[in-house]
Amino acid sequence: MREIETKYRVADLEELVAALTTAGVELGDPVFQDDQAYAPAGWRPTMGRVGHTFVRLRGLDGGVHVFTTKTPLSNAMECAEYETTVVDREQMHGAILAMGFEPTVRIVKHRRAGRAGRVGVCVDLVEGLGVFLELELVVDDDRDALVVQAELDAWARGLGVGLERTTSTYDALVGVASV
Repeated sequence: MREIETKYRVADLEELVAALTTAGVELGDPVFQDDQAYAPAGWRPTMGRVGHTFVRLRGLDGGVHVFTTKTPLSNAMECAEYETTVVDREQMHGAILAMGFEPTVRIVKHRRAGRAGRVGVCVDLVEGLGVFLELELVVDDDRDALVVQAELDAWARGLGVGLERTTSTYDALVGVASV
């Protein structure tokens, strides 16, 4: 499976939520997410993301933990993705280190999620960064990621709210903000 997404900084959270409601998107209650990001040992941002596998260990409300790998394909917002629930966060952290990954940054956010047809819609309040809108489409075919991203962008722009598109991942944005 591939996840293709677009991401935006949001100027006005209330305006965004109202526009999403008008568009028929019902957002769920906020869910706390505590993500530890990992990169391959020796990887540096100057090497680019495409073709390198990254790992995330996410803690959720209620003590649930999710292990995810993402391998960017044509760009950082198109990834081959594998994901599974894990029972013990500390043991999984140890396993990730044993597999040759290094912890990079921690991303803490509150996420409200909904759907617009097949598109996942996430409104994230990211500590230290602000509010973001993420649009995600999971595909199992060979459609062109740039075409899908353009379609997602057109939908986002159709909301008529102040959005600033970014092609950076949260871990990249948090890394820059913490320097």
